Amino acid sequence: MCNDRRRLLGFFTLVGAAALTASCSRARPRAEPVAAGATVLALGDSLTFGTGATPDTSYPAVLAGLTGWRIVNAGVPGDSAAQALERLPALLQEHVPALVLVGIGGNDFLRRLPEADTRAHVRSTCELSRAAGAQVLLLAIPRPSMAAAFTGSLTDHPLYGEIAEALKLPLQRQGWAEVLADESLRSDQIHANAKGYARFAQSVAATAVAAGLLRRP
Repeated sequence: MCNDRRRLLGFFTLVGAAALTASCSRARPRAEPVAAGATVLALGDSLTFGTGATPDTSYPAVLAGLTGWRIVNAGVPGDSAAQALERLPALLQEHVPALVLVGIGGNDFLRRLPEADTRAHVRSTCELSRAAGAQVLLLAIPRPSMAAAFTGSLTDHPLYGEIAEALKLPLQRQGWAEVLADESLRSDQIHANAKGYARFAQSVAATAVAAGLLRRP
């Protein structure tokens, strides 16, 4: 019960911050609220899967509790953006989600895959999801850098902002960057722990409220 109260308190705090960020960004078409009980697909890699924590403390599991959505955890550890895109059509056909949470690309950066390919695959993932009738919330992934190793700070890779702007999508900014820059929220250098996944889920929920995907509690 105490953990639930802490999660909700953090959620309410982040809602205000996300709403302020949204008001300062360029205007986008208002999203349609996703009803409680609706199917939501969380597409990603080990960060979506919940590596470093238990299944019930992964970010999709925590987010389901905050929103009332039925979230399908489609995170596969080690997946690149191309591999996630390859899996997507079958997932869309099977689950027919109202919303797709797209959080992929971290393994591309770690493996130094061509940035143009990663951008194309992430964009195609968003476009395919929308073509199937789902709304999309894009989750930015940090850019690895030498500066981050020395300063302990991370910033989103700019390709996510570029795609969100081009496709007029809501974007969850600095969520993973803030979690993975905080040693107390990590299980290792590239994965969150249960506390980190809960923090990330709270920030996703707040972004969803600010974007109109989730009704304000």
